[in-house]
Amino acid sequence: MKILFPVSEAVPFAKTGGLADVAGTLPQALARLGHEVYTVLPLYRHVRNTGVGLNSTRLKLSVPLGNQVLSAEVWEAQTPSNGVHQYFIQYDPFFDRAELYHNAEGDYRDNDQRFTFFCRAVMELGITLGQSWDIIHCHDWHTGLIPVYLKTLYAHETVYRHCRSVITIHNLAYQGLFPRESMSYTGLPDSLFSAEGVEFWGRLNFLKSGLIFADWINTVSPTYAREIQTAELGHGLDGVLRQRKHELSGILNGLDYTIWNPQNDPFLPIHFQPHELERKQELKAELMEEQRIFAIKDAPLVGMISRLDEQKGLDILAEAAETLLNLNMHLIILGTGTRKFHEYFLHLKSKFARKLAVNLAFNNELAHRIYAASDMFLMPSRFEPCGLGQLIAMRYGTIPIVRHTGGLADTVIEFDGKQGNGFCFQEYSGHALVNAARRAFDLYQDKDAWQKVVHNAMQADFSWERAAGEYHVLYHRLREAAAATPGA
Repeated sequence: MKILFPVSEAVPFAKTGGLADVAGTLPQALARLGHEVYTVLPLYRHVRNTGVGLNSTRLKLSVPLGNQVLSAEVWEAQTPSNGVHQYFIQYDPFFDRAELYHNAEGDYRDNDQRFTFFCRAVMELGITLGQSWDIIHCHDWHTGLIPVYLKTLYAHETVYRHCRSVITIHNLAYQGLFPRESMSYTGLPDSLFSAEGVEFWGRLNFLKSGLIFADWINTVSPTYAREIQTAELGHGLDGVLRQRKHELSGILNGLDYTIWNPQNDPFLPIHFQPHELERKQELKAELMEEQRIFAIKDAPLVGMISRLDEQKGLDILAEAAETLLNLNMHLIILGTGTRKFHEYFLHLKSKFARKLAVNLAFNNELAHRIYAASDMFLMPSRFEPCGLGQLIAMRYGTIPIVRHTGGLADTVIEFDGKQGNGFCFQEYSGHALVNAARRAFDLYQDKDAWQKVVHNAMQADFSWERAAGEYHVLYHRLREAAAATPGA
């Protein structure tokens, strides 16, 4: 099949979050399954700064935006990445900026125009190339207008006659909300600005637009697909998602094993396999010495790599931290976030200087070493669409302690002595977190049982090949439905 991924970011070109990892790796896994895969991104300044070789296709796009028609140029990567063809839309007034979405003052005020333009340019690209995609796989609010265009302004274009759309929700909290006046840039009829259409409490909602018009909606884990249909985690769109529950599913993200591999990780001074856990302990001793943590006999090292905010559970960790640090354990934290949590953990460091290390600046090399050297990994998230940290931790034999939500619930199973790969808690409270940690600390004292849970974690398959196989099935189902639709 011919599959197009229009995305607002993708590694190695531009990244602010997990969307970029998915958009950079899933297309490659699909190409390995034999699909013809294309990605298209804005030509940001970040893309130019990566040093990736680009060629002009010499194609020009005429892109309507409100009462204007803007001219965009199409570039492509000189060499396809693992079989994926990569296009870039150049329009410097919108995309030649220091950051992708915002500056020091906040979100760019013209993000509505920028991403309306991008969505419309993607539609014009297919026509200009004469390319008939089988699937256009959109991601998050930035591409939410594309499914609308497929069903309205471009419905009669020959190249889109058999095309079906998927939109993936990476985090429902980010919806692309803009004033009513932003509708004028889209070229869509005013009749769509309604509760049944693209309107949300008097505003234009890009993500809702995609959810209403896409042929299929998916999220990055099965549990998150259920959770977003509730008022608690639906961010105002739970009603829309319940209406579309029969066209909604969750597919877990994968992990790039070429980057995250304890056997050859270039950031590790010592490599190890599942049967060489003594080498993992050498890494632990080295990291603790470097971080000035005083080693206590038989005490586990617990790692946490996270954005330091309430979504990631930092409020309940703050409730539990002193209780935890008074137990037989060490803790190392890496991340940045809100000022109050920076100040809290620096204060805590002054009280527990021999047991706690706090690193308030992201460092990729240190992140790899924490994943590899820690005995346990903490993710007490309030909600977590998929989560990557627990997957990386298990790859390195580091046992996750997580709240039972979203992708954490789908990937971390409470160890029962034989089966399972981690420790979970349900209630969102410091007390529940402490109880789960105590279970992990107790098991750590039983070396045979601990080796069993570590072995279970390291043997789990969270590869992109597994995820790509599930998307392959979804795409085929949509294409078969398209073929069976009269006039499609």
